[in-house]
Amino acid sequence: MEILGTTLRICVDDLESSVAFYEGLTGTPALRFERGGVSVAAIGCFLLMSGPESELEVLRKVGATIAVKDVDEANEALTRAGARVIAGPVPTPAGRNLIALHPDGSVFEYVDRKVTV
Repeated sequence: MEILGTTLRICVDDLESSVAFYEGLTGTPALRFERGGVSVAAIGCFLLMSGPESELEVLRKVGATIAVKDVDEANEALTRAGARVIAGPVPTPAGRNLIALHPDGSVFEYVDRKVTV
């Protein structure tokens, strides 16, 4: 499995002021989308999320988002290494993802940029 990078996941109360801060910090404009009632802004290596506490509670359990070349390949490698895929692979606005539980109890999201039509 080829890992391309990691995105830090941050749950925030005030998305607009947080977006302004991280855009200023990185010099990168936010890419915004909605997912499951949660407003999301991707800025550089930061993924800001804001929404209902019931949704954020679940999202806080995921340690980081890991970009991979191919989610299907990641699925096979994770399973072979002893991880358990607990969600996905599924299409998202930016590609495909899955959520995996590692043997040590860590939970990570794996994503690729393969947008399905």
